[in-house]
Amino acid sequence: MAPTAAEQSQQHTRKAVGLAARDVSGHLAPLAITRRSTGDDDVVIKILYCGICHSDLHSIKNDWKDATYPVIPGHEIAGEITEAGKNVTRFKAGDRVGVGCMVNSCQSCESCDKGFENHCPGMIFTYNRVDRDGTLTYGGYSSMVVVHERFVVRFPDAMPLDKGAPLLCAGITVYTPMKYHGLNAPGMHLGVLGLGGLGHVAVKFGKAFGMKVTVISSSPGKKQEALERLGADGFVVSKNADEMKAAMSTMDGIINTVSANIPMAPLFGLLKPNGKMVMVGLPEKPIEVPPFALVAKNKTLAGSFIGGMRDTQEMLDLAAKHGVTADIEVIGAEYVNTAMERLAKADVRYRFVIDIGNTLYKAAAAAK
Repeated sequence: MAPTAAEQSQQHTRKAVGLAARDVSGHLAPLAITRRSTGDDDVVIKILYCGICHSDLHSIKNDWKDATYPVIPGHEIAGEITEAGKNVTRFKAGDRVGVGCMVNSCQSCESCDKGFENHCPGMIFTYNRVDRDGTLTYGGYSSMVVVHERFVVRFPDAMPLDKGAPLLCAGITVYTPMKYHGLNAPGMHLGVLGLGGLGHVAVKFGKAFGMKVTVISSSPGKKQEALERLGADGFVVSKNADEMKAAMSTMDGIINTVSANIPMAPLFGLLKPNGKMVMVGLPEKPIEVPPFALVAKNKTLAGSFIGGMRDTQEMLDLAAKHGVTADIEVIGAEYVNTAMERLAKADVRYRFVIDIGNTLYKAAAAAK
């Protein structure tokens, strides 16, 4: 008897290895996994680097109460294509590519048709979600991945894979609100609230757009780094009343990258009339916004969630043109649990990136 389609698919699944959390401790350890067989519209990617996002830490510890263990995190994936399905037209073996926060969507709704797959009701995250074929998605802390070509972006020749990987989450997260809220025009004054993984990239994109950029931070110790190394034009300590007063009504917009609950009214005071604050950070508790802080000077509070695939490719291309990359600390797979401990303490400038290609199999072998 001939094997069924499901049996054939199972026969051709690919063996891989990942770093998985098995429970709420969040401890990551090697795990043998399988990836699906290569579909007609799929590409197979050998993962070389994967950035560590703060949401990875939340996910492995089940902070959001949605973890399905084992969880293999990672949605800042950079690597090389080793195989392409027969219908694939955009990529070929050997291409340098990346995968960000999503690996599938319905591909037919209004949002998908307009290039906003990130707004699709059926959008599938890169890890810790059930894909359309019923399998659990595993992320980039792994040796390889099979992805529909629609959800793959090409790395420009000038973009290094390690420093470019974090742009697939951090980069698109700050690029999209600048583009769609008109905060990308030369000469405008942009405030960047928070100087972490998202904030430092926002500063770089702001300067690439020709804007005046001021960092707003509760940490005075970051001033020199913001001005001298990242190229910001100004620095305001949010806890310094005099500095906040001097900056009142000077900014056209603020990209708010902070995930902590902080007083909002003083921040709205920094905006000019008709100014906009766009939230990309995710505080655990609801934020409090005094209506008068918005209404009196016609100000806007908005939110932004990653970006569609077309915008992600556009972002990477612009970043390569202007030399925008993430500031990273490259680590081996054996160091990942220590990196998570450091990330929880904000002890990184500004993004950990795992050297998957050179260290994952060594770490897996050592763990046996």
